[in-house]
Amino acid sequence: MPSGWTRKRGSTWTWYIEDVRDPSTGRPRQVSKGGFQTRKAARDALLEAQAALRSGTFVEPSKRTVGSYLLEEWLPENQPPRLRPSSFANYTIYTRTHVVPRLGDIELQRLTPSNLSSFYRALLTDARRDGQGLAPKTVRNIHAMLHRALKDAVRLGYLVRNVADAVTPPRGASPEMQVWTPEQLRAFLAHARHDRLYGLWLLVATTGMRRAELAGLRWVDIDLGAARLSPRRPRVVVNYVVHESEPKTRMGKRSLALDPATVTALQEHQARQEQERAEVGSAWRDSGLVFTRPDGSPIHPDLITDWFRRLARAAGLPPIRLHDVRHSYATAALAAGIPAKVVSERLGHATIAITLDVYSHVIPGMDAQAANAVASLILDGSSSTERPGPKSGPPLTND
Repeated sequence: MPSGWTRKRGSTWTWYIEDVRDPSTGRPRQVSKGGFQTRKAARDALLEAQAALRSGTFVEPSKRTVGSYLLEEWLPENQPPRLRPSSFANYTIYTRTHVVPRLGDIELQRLTPSNLSSFYRALLTDARRDGQGLAPKTVRNIHAMLHRALKDAVRLGYLVRNVADAVTPPRGASPEMQVWTPEQLRAFLAHARHDRLYGLWLLVATTGMRRAELAGLRWVDIDLGAARLSPRRPRVVVNYVVHESEPKTRMGKRSLALDPATVTALQEHQARQEQERAEVGSAWRDSGLVFTRPDGSPIHPDLITDWFRRLARAAGLPPIRLHDVRHSYATAALAAGIPAKVVSERLGHATIAITLDVYSHVIPGMDAQAANAVASLILDGSSSTERPGPKSGPPLTND
């Protein structure tokens, strides 16, 4: 076993180990690590290093900091296509804005669970420019990024263990969800009936598709005869630049059934687009997309959001985000008794647990409905699982 000792250097202590084999040359050499405040701390670290040498888990001491590792190694190695463009942009912002200013100078090998716990508490308290704290969900996203980065550091041999494993991120509640009722959805669609993008507005109301999926939907993704579509190439926005991406989750690569009203609207939209193509002639830009500008060129996803806000305002409806129409669809479907598994698959969630967590506010009503239905079936011999849908307007779901 290589011999080792400790020695005071200036105001701190350093441990040394002789005859450690260089993994690249096989030659013996001396390794050391300093900066310990007491002899005991250096001695304890020396014993840990010797034990790691015996077990084959020894990690070469390094002064690499959290900041240098993330900015100079980890982020460059995880640029698209390894990460989705939107994920890479968020990770870059998290790193530069929050992680590096607070943890960047800490040596990677000296990062502790206590450091991370204090960091998360600070983010929840005063991390924003206005002096307010970040939302718990944002802090959980930062934790997920750090956990992934530290896991890679363990794989590369920079760390013995992932200290993020020992930290529980904050569980705080997300902001209250804003949704429209089925009647409000119907009023919006009635107001937008003659809008050029009516097919898009109806599609988000009857399927709950994401904005990126709507912006990237192509005619080759739709089978109007079979009344189905499969969103394949979402168009996401990163710093106002549009990127073609992969579906957000594995379940995002799904096939959605379409109701007759939505099929008809898409057929009308297709006919209108063909008329526009004829009018534009050689200037037509064949993007293959379903929802385009009058010359066939792609629509920036942010403009879709802007148009939605204007239509909602003109319709006199409570202001919500375009993404909240997706929430409105899911809430209405669950409240109507559509099984959560079906709703989850139509939304493209990775697991049904996500659906049940996001829409937990709907579950109590579903629970009472289930209790009454089962009791009626057992005690009266009748089933009362059917619930009436809207009296008019397109159905909110059909499979």
